[in-house]
Amino acid sequence: MKFDTPATVNPIDQLKIVGQPVSRIDGLLKTTGTAPYAYERHDVVQRPAYGYVVGSAIAKGRIRHIDLAAARRAPGVLTIVTAETAGKLGQGKMNTAPLLAGPEVAHYHQAVALVVAETFEQARAAAQLVRVDYARAAGAYDLADAKGSAQPPESINGDAPDTAIGDFEGAFAAAPVQVDGTYTTPDQSHAMMEPHATLAAWKDDQLTVWTSNQMIAWGQRELAATLNIPKDKVRLVSPFIGGGFGGKLFLRADALLAALGARAARRPVKVALQRPLMANNTTHRPATIQRVRIGAELDGRITAIGHESWSGDLPGGSADGAVDQTRRLYAGAHRMTRTRLAVLDLPEANAMRAPGEATGHMALEVAMDELAERLQMDPVELRIRNDTQVVPDNGKKDQSRNGPQPERPYSRRELVQCLRTGAERFGWNQRDARPGQRREGRWLLGLGVAAAYRGAPVTKSAARVRLDAQGLLTVETDMTDIGTGSYTIIAQTAAEMMGVPLNQVRVRLGDSDFPVSAGSGGQWGAASSTAGVYAACVKLREAVARQLEMDPAVAQFADGHVQAGERRVPLAQAAGAAGLTGEDTIEFGVLDKKTQQSTFGAHFVEVAVDAYTAEIRVRRMLAVCAAGRILNPKSARSQVIGAMTMGVGGALMEELAVDTRLGFFVNHDLAGYEVPVHADIPHQEVVFLDEVDPLASPLKAKGVGELGICGVSAAIANAIHNATGVRVRDYPITLDKLLAEMALGTTARSAA
Repeated sequence: MKFDTPATVNPIDQLKIVGQPVSRIDGLLKTTGTAPYAYERHDVVQRPAYGYVVGSAIAKGRIRHIDLAAARRAPGVLTIVTAETAGKLGQGKMNTAPLLAGPEVAHYHQAVALVVAETFEQARAAAQLVRVDYARAAGAYDLADAKGSAQPPESINGDAPDTAIGDFEGAFAAAPVQVDGTYTTPDQSHAMMEPHATLAAWKDDQLTVWTSNQMIAWGQRELAATLNIPKDKVRLVSPFIGGGFGGKLFLRADALLAALGARAARRPVKVALQRPLMANNTTHRPATIQRVRIGAELDGRITAIGHESWSGDLPGGSADGAVDQTRRLYAGAHRMTRTRLAVLDLPEANAMRAPGEATGHMALEVAMDELAERLQMDPVELRIRNDTQVVPDNGKKDQSRNGPQPERPYSRRELVQCLRTGAERFGWNQRDARPGQRREGRWLLGLGVAAAYRGAPVTKSAARVRLDAQGLLTVETDMTDIGTGSYTIIAQTAAEMMGVPLNQVRVRLGDSDFPVSAGSGGQWGAASSTAGVYAACVKLREAVARQLEMDPAVAQFADGHVQAGERRVPLAQAAGAAGLTGEDTIEFGVLDKKTQQSTFGAHFVEVAVDAYTAEIRVRRMLAVCAAGRILNPKSARSQVIGAMTMGVGGALMEELAVDTRLGFFVNHDLAGYEVPVHADIPHQEVVFLDEVDPLASPLKAKGVGELGICGVSAAIANAIHNATGVRVRDYPITLDKLLAEMALGTTARSAA
């Protein structure tokens, strides 16, 4: 099915099941501990052995020699895999560095060996006996030091790294009100609950891996390419994933090493990356240095807006897209964005929830707050005044040289409504624009706001739907569920389309034997995968109607029956003993090229800061989201409050500390890498605007899971400034960055 015309009235619009706050259909499995996660599969193979990964102890250099003698003699050891014993390996398109080092080492904790033994404890003990002789080489580990040598990357998400419209420098210099700020964000870890884990087994030349991976088709292709075997010889199974946030989009060392270990041991092998390897062995969100310049008239209308960003990665890696939202969020005739990528010998930088926008909002939305302060204008009103219904920057290079560009409208843009709704719901009128004026005992109180933007991409997605003689529907697609509720919204879609109760639908996900779906990532999963199920159900509806010699155009599906005119037949009877199947792929065409499809939101935060210790407490949070039709308000709310929680971490605590001498992340476990816990999170409220977008998908829906983090950290930073009068531009905002200036402010107020 091609989606190349706007969606009209269709069965989804009944909203009997879609759009309802349905509890997760997989909830019982998760709450009873019976959901089959990769490392805990006890039902698929017999006598699995255990692998333990040895990570590189240097960040850059060569392996001179590996001494395995003592490890091989250790009790229970079956085999040891190294680059020398693994045979010739390829490399997938989505891995920046090889997943198995040797002889070259590209980054700290890059895998250098896998020890396979009868038990996990034996494998771990033997791994400590592996002796590696390294030749360490000099490397670059500090973004600030490498900034001067940074170069433009090839692209940012398919767009040009640099854009220019009008005369930014001239307009900025002429603007009566200016902001020119530099902001930094640190390296961050995904810190998901479930580590990267895989169980691998060979049967002759056929490999099956039960793994934790967000993108099944990508993983299958990349694993086959790395092992130099045909893709049809690899099966990936990943029905449940204990968190990913982008860290499990790509093939990682656990899957490759489990496959190599199983081949060498001639036994199924389990591999889970131990927690201390997670930060350095896998991917992370890269640190950024960002400069934002905004010039405005005295009435607040932006005349010039410029955003420059620097980030780093291994050779051949990609840049953080921190400038992306600046191209699309606010009006302004004269514009400039620049992105530079430095070569760093740190572990691979890559996607993490809302890559680009998550970091970019942390700078842009603080700069907007600073502009409002200089204008003595309400920050909500400033954002509303600079709203636009057409894309101000289409992401093409040097647009000013080619004359005026055709205006590209947004399919839907409800940013103003998000801001106004949020301001009313949050009690924004209680905010005192003068910092440090509201106080409860020793606590200074402040309110902050930030706008939110995230694209709404869609991608080709397929599904298969079967109807059996009992009237049960089974949906099969390789879509994954990373804790977001994919099982449930897919079941809701099929139930609505076929007119059956939700308990009559079975959903099977995360298997490369199933039709290829969108996968979970980029905020495209929900809208794309449900559209694929919609297309398959259209095929099944046609098959049912033909079987009963009804006109598919007039057949109605409801209450487990199909009806045309006066004739009403149970679906089970239509299916017959053999059952019926519908399979199709949704293909998105021109609509997302004619219009800009995006999601918008507004975040409001109240914080309290201890006047004496600078301890920060987030008190209230509100997110207002415009993201098309919300398929399941209950699970969508869970996604947004989870994203808001991650935004708290980004604002106040999350930071991978880099040892710039030796080139590794020092705090590479959950003891040293701090994330928010329940006690850190206050009352959270989420409001979804009643919006449908017929240009987005047949269900008129978009994604929402990444929108929820965009702007949160900036709203917190702005609230802290409102509480204290101190502007911190280097994340995370920790008390040591506040104390000195707060003390100076207290002294000044006392003197006054």
